[in-house]
Amino acid sequence: MNIILVLIPVTLLVVGVGVALFFWAVNHQQFDDLDSPGIVPLLEDDPDQGARAGTRASSQATDAVDPMPDDMTDRVDSPPPRA
Repeated sequence: MNIILVLIPVTLLVVGVGVALFFWAVNHQQFDDLDSPGIVPLLEDDPDQGARAGTRASSQATDAVDPMPDDMTDRVDSPPPRA
């Protein structure tokens, strides 16, 4: 029965924090537009944006695959001739 003396104040504290967070969210316009965020994933992407991202990704992939930078090519000896 003594646990009730602890649980009631803890419950009131949790409820008070929840109410305070709710009013903070309302004052900071968190609930102003509830319809647009659900539609945003359905909108088509800008075709130019995708092309630019693809070009950037392919150039980065080429740089990552390049085993030797251009300034290092003159430092490499040619392989010996085959017999």
